[in-house]
Amino acid sequence: MEGWMIALIVIAVIVVLILLFVGTTYNSLVVLRNKVKDQWAQIDVLLKRRADLIPNLVETVKGYATHESETLENVIAARNKFVGAKTTEEEIKADGELSRALGRLMAVAEAYPDLKANTNFIDLQNNLKESEDKIQYARQFYNDAVLNYKNKLEVFPSNIVASLFKFKPEAFFEIDEASKEAPKVQF
Repeated sequence: MEGWMIALIVIAVIVVLILLFVGTTYNSLVVLRNKVKDQWAQIDVLLKRRADLIPNLVETVKGYATHESETLENVIAARNKFVGAKTTEEEIKADGELSRALGRLMAVAEAYPDLKANTNFIDLQNNLKESEDKIQYARQFYNDAVLNYKNKLEVFPSNIVASLFKFKPEAFFEIDEASKEAPKVQF
């Protein structure tokens, strides 16, 4: 009876340890997933702020660069695509297109000295630059959070708990190849 009782205690301790491991691993996965969502929410706020600046910027440029309608239309189309994005992946892709369109718009603005001296344009440009800087830092924090979460999903033995409870990886915020190229503007 004594050996049977010890075996039962050992089994009970092992079961409790496994349950503790599963519980703490599950909780840490939830915390990391929530951190990723929080970091994305921070980026989302900044991206929306930038998108809200664009119509004013386009209107200001429109008065000076009347024959640059294609560039202005591309900026508005990219902004509308971003605003209409439904998923994180769609927003990331639309953000790349919007960044390229804004780069072309700023390159066009360089050709108009009166526009570059316009205080409204300067204010909008400064606000846009400030937004871009904040977005860059927020992307970095988001990608760090995604990396930590992804590591927890893939590293043994937490990957067992992650697959058991169907935790899904999140996408990194990556710049597409087209966004890395300098905008080409012809006059």
